[in-house]
Amino acid sequence: VQLQASGGGLVQAGGSLRLSCAASGRTFGSYPMGWFRQVPGKEREFVAGIRWNGAAPKYSDSVKGRFTISSDNAKNTVSLQMSSLKPEDTAVYYCATQTAYGGPYTTWGQGTLVTVSS
Repeated sequence: VQLQASGGGLVQAGGSLRLSCAASGRTFGSYPMGWFRQVPGKEREFVAGIRWNGAAPKYSDSVKGRFTISSDNAKNTVSLQMSSLKPEDTAVYYCATQTAYGGPYTTWGQGTLVTVSS
């Protein structure tokens, strides 16, 4: 079972990027998945989450109104559309999934770097 995160890159402040998290090896039904980000020296923080079937999207306060998470269940992929990017959004972004309701995030992607220049 693998998660493959992609779509990171360098963008100017105010720009947009779309991250994708593709799952392979199994489907996850309605289990929750999430996008997290981490800056060196800081703890990993939750950014946005959704169930693989597209239900129950949620966002951290820092990205609400700027980021949109969506799921394509047929493609086993979750996307994170990031708009109005700010330099403080610069981080390595990871996707992860739970494999039991209420359980921990047990499977993680490798991370994709997002750099927002001012």
